[in-house]
Amino acid sequence: MTSEETIRIMREVCDKDKVDAWHDGFWVITQEELERLVARVEDAEREACARACEELEDRENAYEWNVAVLDCASVIRERGYK
Repeated sequence: MTSEETIRIMREVCDKDKVDAWHDGFWVITQEELERLVARVEDAEREACARACEELEDRENAYEWNVAVLDCASVIRERGYK
């Protein structure tokens, strides 16, 4: 993930009804907002890794290679549910 993507997620998870999250050069967030940020970043990073595996799928036509790549992507996604 890029810094810009992380900051975008940060702005999305902050409660806009409270204090502005970006104030005087500092982030002001609650524990709940931080937990939402971490969960969203973990999900996004896991998905990016899984997609990277899937992109390798068509580089080789060997059946075993394709199965291994898809298994890799599946295992990365499942890590979020443990």
